Amino acid sequence: MKIAGVWSGHDCSFCVLDNGKPVVHAEYERYIREKEPAGDSAQFLMDEYEGFGEIKHVATCHSLKKLKENKESYQEVLNLLDKNGGSLHVFGHHQCHAANAFFSSNLDNAAIVTIDGGGFETEDNFATAFTVWRGVDNKIEHVHTFPINQINIGGVWTRCTRYIFNLQSGWPRGHQAGTVMAMAALGDASKYKDDFYKMLTEDLMYATHKPHNQPRGPNLGNDPAHPYLDKWAKIANASEQNKFDLAAGLQSATEKYLKIILENVFGTFFKNEENLCLSGGVVLNSVAAGKMFDWFPHIENIYVTPTPHDGGLTIGAAQYLWHQVLDNPRVQWEDNFTPYLGFTYNNIISEIEKHDNVLHAVATDDEVVDLLDKQNIIAVFGGGSESGRRALGNRSILADPRGPKMKDIINEKVKHRQWFRPFAPSILREEVKNWFTKDKCSPYMNFVLDFRDEVKEKVPAVVHINGSARLQTVTENDNKWYYNFIKKWYNKSGVPIVLNTSFNDREPICETPEHAIDCFLRTNIDYLYFYDENILVRKK
Repeated sequence: MKIAGVWSGHDCSFCVLDNGKPVVHAEYERYIREKEPAGDSAQFLMDEYEGFGEIKHVATCHSLKKLKENKESYQEVLNLLDKNGGSLHVFGHHQCHAANAFFSSNLDNAAIVTIDGGGFETEDNFATAFTVWRGVDNKIEHVHTFPINQINIGGVWTRCTRYIFNLQSGWPRGHQAGTVMAMAALGDASKYKDDFYKMLTEDLMYATHKPHNQPRGPNLGNDPAHPYLDKWAKIANASEQNKFDLAAGLQSATEKYLKIILENVFGTFFKNEENLCLSGGVVLNSVAAGKMFDWFPHIENIYVTPTPHDGGLTIGAAQYLWHQVLDNPRVQWEDNFTPYLGFTYNNIISEIEKHDNVLHAVATDDEVVDLLDKQNIIAVFGGGSESGRRALGNRSILADPRGPKMKDIINEKVKHRQWFRPFAPSILREEVKNWFTKDKCSPYMNFVLDFRDEVKEKVPAVVHINGSARLQTVTENDNKWYYNFIKKWYNKSGVPIVLNTSFNDREPICETPEHAIDCFLRTNIDYLYFYDENILVRKK
C-alpha cells in the first residue's frame, strides 16, 4: 500500500511510503532553487511522482487550509482517494514531528521531545513550540504540550538572527541560525548570557515579537528597528567581536534553558527512560544536541531525525498514519533510517553535453582519491539526494581535511561565506573512538563533539576554533559508495576522514545534474564526479 504525506507551508515537501518504507521525499526548495518556500505540495506530488495514481491515503498537517487554498490540486487529491477507497488525514504539527522522530529510529521505546518556533496542533489553532510524547512499539502517546507563550526557543532565535545579527531568517535565502552558532565559538558568553536568558524566559513575549512592518521575504537591510532587540543590534553593529560575544551569549543561554527544561521533563514524566528522540527545527542546534550526552548520562541513546525541520513533517505525517492509525508494525532500519530519499537521474551525459565549456571522461574512485590528495576540491553527485539540511555524500563537496588552508579556500572561493564558518568531517563509524572524545553515532551530522587533543593537528580543515566538529559517521549500510570511498582515502592518506560540505553556493542543495553542473561552473570547484557513472567533469 502506498500512502503520501504532503505539506504546503514553508519547507513545502511531499513523501511517499510503500508498505511503511519511504520511497521518495522531495523538498520543493530543491526544485525552485529558493530556500524554505511554501508551495502547492499536492501539485508538486502530482508533477514529480509517477506513481501518484497508486496512492490510497494522504496525510497532512494542521491546518487543512494550506491544501484547500489550491482548489484544483486539492480536488484532484480527493478524487484519487475516492477512486482508491482511501481518505485524507490531518494531524497536528508537533504530532508529525514526534512521529518522525520516533518511527525513524530503531528504538522500541523512548521519550520524545519536539522543539521549534511554533506550529498549530488542533482546529482551535492552539499554538506550541515545545511538546512531549512517549513512544512505545508502533504508537506514540501525547504527554504534555507547553503553550507557545511559555516556551519558544525557536522564536527567539529567529528574531535575534534577523534583528541583532542582520542575517536571513527564512524564505527565500534560508534561516542563518547556523551562522550564529558558528560565531558563538569565538565569543565570550559571559557578557550577554543573562540578557538572552531573560529573553528566553520572562521577556519572551517582547523578544519573539514580529514588527508589523517587517518586509516580506529576505532581510535586505531595510528592516524596521525592533522595539525590544534594537539595543543589542546596536552593540552587534559596533564590531565583529561584539557579534561573536552576543552569539556566544545566545548559545550559552539556550543551552542553560534547554538543560533546565529537559531535566524537568525527565524528572516529571520519564524518570527511568534511557532513550530520547528529538525533532523540530531547534534540534538542528547540533552544539546543544551534542552536549546532551554530558547533561543526561542516564540516557543511553539520543536520536535526531535527519529531517527535524518542517520539511520532515510529511514523513512524520505518513509514518503516523501508517503505524498509529493503520496499526502497522514498526520498520527496522539496517543501521539507520536512510536520508537518501530524493529521485535518481540517468540523464548525466545529455546534461554534460549541453555545455561546451566542460570536458568529461571515465574515472575511477581511486583516481578521484588521488585528486583529493593533490588538494583538489571535488563535488560528488550520485544516488538520491539527501533529505534534510545536511549533505551526506550524495550531493557533497569533498576536500582533504589535512590542508591548513583548505577551510579558508572553500569558504572564500566556493561557498562565498564568512571566514569563521566550519566544515564537517565525514568519518568511518568504527574510527570515531580514535578521533573524538565520545564514541557516538552521528549519521546525519546532528551532533557536535570534541576532537581528541592528540589528533586535532592532523585534520585542521575540519576542526572548529574550539576543537569541536559536527561529524557525520558513515557505515557501509548507510551509504556503500561513500563508505568505501572514505576507506580508499584512509588507505591513501592515513586519515579516515574527508571534509564534507553541501553541494551548493548560498542556494538549496543541488537536486538534479543540471543544478550540479551549474553550481560547478559558478564556483572554484576543481572537479565534478558523477560517481554512479564514474564520470569526471572538469572545466576547459
